[in-house]
Amino acid sequence: MAIFLTGATGYIGSYVAAGLLDEHPNERLALLVRAKDPAEAEQRLWKSMQLHMDFPRFLDLVRTRCDLYLGDLTFPGLGLEAGAREKLVRTMDSVIHCAASLNRKSSKSCFNVNLRGTLSVLKLARDAQDQHGLRRFTDISTVAVSGERKSEVVTEDNTVDWDKSDYDPYARTKKFCEHMLHELLPDVPGLVLRPSIVLGDSRFPETTQFDMVRAFVMLAKLPVLPFHPDWRLDIVPVDYVAKAIVTLHQRDKLAHDAYNLSSGTASLTYRQVVDAMRRAGHPVKHRFVPGLNGAFNRVVETASNTPRNWGVSLPASLLKVFLPYLTFDTVFDNRRVVDALGEAPASFDRYAYGLYRFAVDHNFSYPYKPWPGGAQVRQVA
Repeated sequence: MAIFLTGATGYIGSYVAAGLLDEHPNERLALLVRAKDPAEAEQRLWKSMQLHMDFPRFLDLVRTRCDLYLGDLTFPGLGLEAGAREKLVRTMDSVIHCAASLNRKSSKSCFNVNLRGTLSVLKLARDAQDQHGLRRFTDISTVAVSGERKSEVVTEDNTVDWDKSDYDPYARTKKFCEHMLHELLPDVPGLVLRPSIVLGDSRFPETTQFDMVRAFVMLAKLPVLPFHPDWRLDIVPVDYVAKAIVTLHQRDKLAHDAYNLSSGTASLTYRQVVDAMRRAGHPVKHRFVPGLNGAFNRVVETASNTPRNWGVSLPASLLKVFLPYLTFDTVFDNRRVVDALGEAPASFDRYAYGLYRFAVDHNFSYPYKPWPGGAQVRQVA
């Protein structure tokens, strides 16, 4: 039997795959990978796993403990061939659905990947439950399902409020994914895990995910910040998020069916982040002018529409998307996950400057290693 994991080639998903392989040596993984053949699937997995292991260990683990299923969340039936689908249904004993579109600007992408894709995964899980039973279905959601909030501490019990408006298509579709899980798999133990702003790894500065990092760097370079210094940012490191996902999914009994993977009331304010950056050696001295927030929004809107060769449209576009989350001064209570893990996440001030330096010094790219020339590629999925 195997854990069916989607999103292993993504940022959080690669951490989850590595955590399961490292910490649960008796588990087998069934990985859905978007690729035209097994060789491309392995090469995509190698690219995603380079933060976590060297090539010999990767090759050993992916060849001995991973079943690769070539498919796509946006294809009917996940694009699986009949024989592959039958095998997957027969051999999976639980699901971690980590794959998602985070494209907050595109309703089409979010609806196709998040809604249609999740529906296909749920139908697959339904068949497995009817055939032999499932131990658990874990849905990696987001605190963004809480909708528009202001200056709140949000608990798991009051996260989803259908009367509240959503910030963007990503939040809207992920909220409905949670709803589909409860409606379509009422007889399967369901677990909803909601990360807050996932930014960097508390153990080292390297990262392969730069969207939010670009916005962070852009703000860090501004001498004037249009925010109130006491607004809080609920930032959590990816290593803590992945540890929580692996631990909670694998635990036999859980006290709750939903957990915020967040920093909660320990979240830092803008002032605390700025002070930490200065202590670490960041040369920019910031001044807070919250009255400029409206004007700043208009500048970002204008900059996001400039020609790409000017070099400001991409960070401005990302900043435009994330601005609602940067100004709502809302955090998400994390007592459930802290109690379950016995530890709180590392504070962002401990690793913020290292992340900043890595992103700037490497021009927002990770130095990926190519597939070694002498290594044979996989022939059979």
